[in-house]
Amino acid sequence: MKRVCVYCGSNIGRQPGYAEAAKDLARALVKRQIDLVYGGASVGVMGVLANTVLVEGGHVIGIIPQTLVDREVAHPGLSELRVVTSMHERKTLMAELSDGFIALPGGLGTLEEIFEVLTWAQLGLHRKPCGLLNIGDYYRRLIDFLDHAVAEQFLDPVYRAMLLVEEQPERLLERFEGYHAPAVARWVDRAST
Repeated sequence: MKRVCVYCGSNIGRQPGYAEAAKDLARALVKRQIDLVYGGASVGVMGVLANTVLVEGGHVIGIIPQTLVDREVAHPGLSELRVVTSMHERKTLMAELSDGFIALPGGLGTLEEIFEVLTWAQLGLHRKPCGLLNIGDYYRRLIDFLDHAVAEQFLDPVYRAMLLVEEQPERLLERFEGYHAPAVARWVDRAST
């Protein structure tokens, strides 16, 4: 595993533990010599994450659309900053460059990004690990909802198991390194269509 994409908030959040978790993840990535791929901003949890990787001597690739550069939120001190034309291009390039995907606490963008790559894994478009860092039980209700979707038979347990959940960055990265995507022959119940 050479690069991990991390999705996270452009705000710092209410709890100080969110920023601390970003620092812990940054240190864990550098310790394992894994480059960070992220959204390229200097603000919020995103900025804390990137700054800590840089301070610890790691490599950071930021990918940001021109519209956000124009709003002056691009991080000026990254190892690499790639400016793209759209959010779609941003997400595609982040996915292409990364060997796995982690969501720290964040808002709608974070949720949309992690669920998009998880859906791509379900469809067999990639075989890379996807995970949540459930800091301070931030994702508890989301995890409960996914378990409910399994119980209601809208989500197959095999696909639910594709989303790894941990509270400690080191443990999540260990699971990433040992991850083997399930071999799933079909993803739609043809009998119901």
